[in-house]
Amino acid sequence: MSTRTAPPSGAPARRRPAGNRRAHARRRGPLIFAGIILAAVAVFASPLFRHAAKEISLPLRHEDVIRQQAKAKGLDPALIAGIIYAETHFRPRPSAAGAQGLMQLLPSTAHFIAARSGGTAFETRDLATPQVNIAYGSWYLRYLIKRYGGNEALAVAAYNGGEANVDKWLLRAARSGNQLQAEDIPFPETRAYVEKVLKAREDYRRTYGRELGL
Repeated sequence: MSTRTAPPSGAPARRRPAGNRRAHARRRGPLIFAGIILAAVAVFASPLFRHAAKEISLPLRHEDVIRQQAKAKGLDPALIAGIIYAETHFRPRPSAAGAQGLMQLLPSTAHFIAARSGGTAFETRDLATPQVNIAYGSWYLRYLIKRYGGNEALAVAAYNGGEANVDKWLLRAARSGNQLQAEDIPFPETRAYVEKVLKAREDYRRTYGRELGL
């Protein structure tokens, strides 16, 4: 018969030796860390997270309008997306110069486009409408590409720096017996803008080919 008796009421329970507790903690530590890593991997690998990350780094909105206008104007939809990315990151707001909407059109430019394209009912406030803004911005981009003989880099430079400046640079280059290249653009801001748009176009082609109908 056992002579072991229960501890008196109120007596402290027997504790695991400190060495055992430390060993148990050491065994649990790697398991907890592994669980955290697996949970993080699951989050980062989830389609929802990938979509959210893509939306932050390379957003895309109104892809149906972009596809429609690209087809109507004979443009690369990724180039339209690249212009919008460089101008507003798909978050339209008025610029200090008064440019408006997704593609940052000046009211004077928009009225020029309206007169040339038959937009008799156009009003400046219409630039806040994505459909109108992308349609007018795409028309202007097509106009510039045609004006500069199909040279998209020069068209993009004129979109940012103005036709008068690009014409001046072309004339200066011609007098020197050279052709104006994107890297020769004298305005640092416009040169960087052209690089940004053309890089963004490749990023949109690679990332959103299906959405842009490519």
